Amino acid sequence: MEWLLVIIPFVVLGIGVAFVAFSGGPGAAREAYLTGGRRTFPLLIIALYIGLGVVVPAAVIASRGQSEGAVGKLRTEEPSTQAEDGKMLFIQNCKSCHTLAAVNARGVTGPNLDELGGLDQQRVLNAIRRGGTGDGRMPAGLLQGQDAKQVALYVSQVAGQ
Repeated sequence: MEWLLVIIPFVVLGIGVAFVAFSGGPGAAREAYLTGGRRTFPLLIIALYIGLGVVVPAAVIASRGQSEGAVGKLRTEEPSTQAEDGKMLFIQNCKSCHTLAAVNARGVTGPNLDELGGLDQQRVLNAIRRGGTGDGRMPAGLLQGQDAKQVALYVSQVAGQ
């Protein structure tokens, strides 16, 4: 609802500008306002302006949902609770190093997970357990137990999608 604080002043300003414009200038607008003359056309234009300029964009924005960062089929699929938890853990622990389009991650030190082939859950779990390829760039055992499984499930589902 905070978007209303931005939109309302522009709507009011736009209505004022439309009224002045359709009345024939500031002097004619003042006269039309005071005498109530020729109201049908300006009211129709104002209704059209509000309908197309505010209601349609607001409906589009409201219908977007939580798909921020999702790509391809991920925009329409609902993740499981485990995958959603894995997503949050990935964001907290892995996003700064790895690139993963599904969460808009643009890491600089770790590999781009979207470009790695064959990322199944076991391969991701092994990388978490031993610290990537074992070359010391990624801490070994960064996540443990259920947390590691949830991240592995999430990454295996969304990498390269």
